[in-house]
Amino acid sequence: MVITDKRHLVELFESQAERRWQLAATGPAERIARLKKLRAAILARSDELYAAVKADYGKPAFEAWLTEIFPSIEEIDCATKNLASWMKGKQSKGTLILPLSSTRVLYEPKGRVLIMSPWNYPFQLLIAPLVDAIAAGNCVIAKPSNKTPHTAAFLADLLENVFPPEEVAVVEGPGSTIGNLLLELPFDHIFFTGSPSVGAKVGEAAARVHADLTLELGGKSPTIILAGARMEETARRIAWGKFLNAGQTCIAPDYLFCPKDSVRVFAAALQKTVESFYGKTEEDREASPDLPRIVDRAACSRLQNLVSDAVSKGARLEFGGRFDIERRYAAPTLLTGVRPDMDIMAEEIFGPILPVLPYDSLDEAIAFIRARPKPLALYVLGRDKKSAERIIGSTTSGSAAVNDLLVQIENLDAPFGGVGMSGTGNYHGFYGFRTFSHERNVLYQGPFSAVEKFYPPYDSPAQKRLWGALKAVKRLNR
Repeated sequence: MVITDKRHLVELFESQAERRWQLAATGPAERIARLKKLRAAILARSDELYAAVKADYGKPAFEAWLTEIFPSIEEIDCATKNLASWMKGKQSKGTLILPLSSTRVLYEPKGRVLIMSPWNYPFQLLIAPLVDAIAAGNCVIAKPSNKTPHTAAFLADLLENVFPPEEVAVVEGPGSTIGNLLLELPFDHIFFTGSPSVGAKVGEAAARVHADLTLELGGKSPTIILAGARMEETARRIAWGKFLNAGQTCIAPDYLFCPKDSVRVFAAALQKTVESFYGKTEEDREASPDLPRIVDRAACSRLQNLVSDAVSKGARLEFGGRFDIERRYAAPTLLTGVRPDMDIMAEEIFGPILPVLPYDSLDEAIAFIRARPKPLALYVLGRDKKSAERIIGSTTSGSAAVNDLLVQIENLDAPFGGVGMSGTGNYHGFYGFRTFSHERNVLYQGPFSAVEKFYPPYDSPAQKRLWGALKAVKRLNR
């Protein structure tokens, strides 16, 4: 739905106030039924989604299935399979002074949730947290990016036909207006996926209303090729991870460390891979149906400026560097001889451009990564397991993968999220259910309470004996 004024937005928000308590009382069967209804609707209308993302930025249907529909269905299937178990909560162990009581941790819905999703995976990055929020029993208002208007309109229509607006509503419009109005409302949880700069503003808004917060951001994710790596295999894996979605992926490799004596070999292997993926010539690659476009002209122009700056400062253009701003085309591009003072190393690239930094020792690469904001992902490729473990143990990142790229996000039995500047909190599978739940400590006291032994006055002989016994048991007399 399109809402243009605050009054109607408040009315929508208030319509979810009572419904949130009704949803909180639902059991797993009712929540699973909602999720299965969503699953069926997604599969029935998948062709419409393919057309929408194609219209927004030329994304091929197979890539849309792989990166938008498949992970969304996986998220639903994980929730429906495990929700009954998740909702049972867990029994906590007893304690020394509460021998006759029991304590349970219950997962209760947080209430009203705001989900703000980005444009780079406009369907999956809204649906995945939505599934988790529904599984946890919340009401949701979702705000898709206005940079992908066809997909946003599809999402609004899809969800409107699955859920009543007092349960789930999609609000369309620019973030500078409708997004800011949404952030004024006292949501119980705000889930934002986007840039670190906007994430900081969302965090400030959440603090004003004391909302819980999840920030899925980005940053410059490093990749390190180890000495002795199988270069053709390594190049293929890096090419897929970098050029998928035209490089517009928050966990894409943003820059690459390569052993100095292997840079030429890697450059040749990567070019060969790009030619096999998208075409042998620059003209073939521009005409390829398998390479998406950049989301808008401004973003495409920005990428062109990054390459121009790097080349003007001494970087070597190995291949690519071709841009068509009007058609929003950016060629797969490799830059070698890159230095840290170039603009391309100052900000997340978010495009099909890979800068390469040569290294002599792993100490250089590790020190470089440590000196910068914590990335969302980190990749190591090579056969030297000891060096790979050293890098993982000597750095930090939201996620990491050894000898593959991007696919660490696919395992729903593990959390996905950032750290530091790359994000706050995590989700997927149970971790998503937990993100949108309040873990409530509920104590059930037995017919007699041992705590009564600690009531005043504190100088009775029995209490002194108890005090001494407890100190001895806990070794507190030292």
